[in-house]
Amino acid sequence: MSNIEQTLSIIKPDAVERNIDNEIKQMFKNKGFSVVKEKKIQIEKSEAEKFYKVHETKPFYNDLCSYLSSGPIVVMVLEKENAVLDNRKLMGATNPKDAEEGTIRRKYGISIDKNSVHGSDSDENAKIEIDFFFRD
Repeated sequence: MSNIEQTLSIIKPDAVERNIDNEIKQMFKNKGFSVVKEKKIQIEKSEAEKFYKVHETKPFYNDLCSYLSSGPIVVMVLEKENAVLDNRKLMGATNPKDAEEGTIRRKYGISIDKNSVHGSDSDENAKIEIDFFFRD
């Protein structure tokens, strides 16, 4: 039985600003992901704070929220078998310097903050994050 999953992916402001969102989308497609839903939006800092609520006790929380709301982002629902895990693998380590060759963050990430992409870290969070951006 196949295990088709959905996960949320965000192409962050640094990547949209550099106009590399299509290259990043192509990397997902090359790895077998389908882009099921997609939209380019800009969110308010208050929305970023809700989205990243899970991190609100961490020292980087405020900067993270300011950054995510600093420019347009592309939010996508990606689908394939083992989408959550495969997306994490394809994104690479949070710090681009630690990310493996061939990962999105290694190729496009600028810094630990401006690392070009976000992806859900679990099936539970994928559902919550998809609902956050794509409430039908």
